[in-house]
Amino acid sequence: MKLTTKLLSASAIVAASSVSAVELEVTHWWTSGGEAAAVSEFAKAFDATEHTWVDGAIAGSGGTARPIIISRILGGDPMGATQLNHGRQAEELIEAGLLLDLTDVAEAEGWKDIVNPSSLLDSCTVDGRIYCAPVNIHSWQWIWLSHQAYADAGTDVPTNWDEFVASAPALEAAGKIPLAMGQQPWQSSGAFGVMAVAIAGVDAWSQVTVDKNPDAVMGPEYTKVFEAAANARAFAANSNVQDWNQATNLVITGQAGAQIMGDWAQGEFQVAGQVAGEDYTCLPGLGVNEVISTGGDAFYFPVQDDPEVEAAQKELAALLLSPEVQVAFNLAKGSLPIRGDIDLMAANDCMKKGLEILAAGNILPDGNQTLSPDTSAQLEDLMVEFWNDPSITAADAQQRYADIIASAD
Repeated sequence: MKLTTKLLSASAIVAASSVSAVELEVTHWWTSGGEAAAVSEFAKAFDATEHTWVDGAIAGSGGTARPIIISRILGGDPMGATQLNHGRQAEELIEAGLLLDLTDVAEAEGWKDIVNPSSLLDSCTVDGRIYCAPVNIHSWQWIWLSHQAYADAGTDVPTNWDEFVASAPALEAAGKIPLAMGQQPWQSSGAFGVMAVAIAGVDAWSQVTVDKNPDAVMGPEYTKVFEAAANARAFAANSNVQDWNQATNLVITGQAGAQIMGDWAQGEFQVAGQVAGEDYTCLPGLGVNEVISTGGDAFYFPVQDDPEVEAAQKELAALLLSPEVQVAFNLAKGSLPIRGDIDLMAANDCMKKGLEILAAGNILPDGNQTLSPDTSAQLEDLMVEFWNDPSITAADAQQRYADIIASAD
């Protein structure tokens, strides 16, 4: 069935019937099996209009794709639309006047009334104007556990981080990798962030990541985090893969016991035909502190000197938040919808856990919403060194982390 978007303000948005067909290049870094299945839902919806989605997938992670995306925009070769994480990644592009103002779309479609939590739309807002369309809630705060690996090891599937640590020797004795970890910088940095929230607690994490207090980094709560990270480093020592989805596959195939990874991992389990609660277990907050971060993905639309392209960009922006598209995309992606008014009866057990946590208000902002790209890059660099060099002690890493936070912007 053809999906259409009801444009509520003809003066604000050009109606689809009066817009010529446009081919719109859309760049993103969704290239794994689960991600590709999800982004195809966006493409199908846009292609069901008179326009055409020209897929501009960039292989690799966001860390690989973002510099390419930003370079193209700054260099005068903009795409029609691009994925970024909603937060501070696009600040300089907005300040330079290179991204399309979507305030008229947001007002016509009532985004302020439907986007939940409101912090997602706030992250798209600069000086009262809205510059991006948030499409999902992605949380880093999960650990994924393989039932097959634990059955082979003859031990119960853990229900929290301490039980996972205790289970590591049994996994190793069975020839399993206790913790799957890819080699991309954002993976090690993200896993550390998950441990920080779960082990240090939300208050300590907020003092560090939101208030940027270096004294909190050196406090006893974070000392426990760095010690836990040193353990995790040892557990992941034989995880010789690069990409995050390769690490997820180690869990899916029972070669590894667990992976600390965001809820986008659900898409990989789904493509592999695995069932939550039967083939794998998901523990929000490492089973210690059930909270989710409300980061995620958003689409930005580089300014184009063509009114027909601009009208198509705005039509796509509205379409991305439509109820039908939100359901189809997020069920495939494993993420939570940004609309609180849609039916997700088909959600699996892990997604339902996330929805319950969201409904209870146990949420915190994503690091991309509180730390600048420069600070995030410095922390990623430190984590890469720490995870790959056992000679760097937990205490050394803790001090270096504090130094970065002390100068964070």
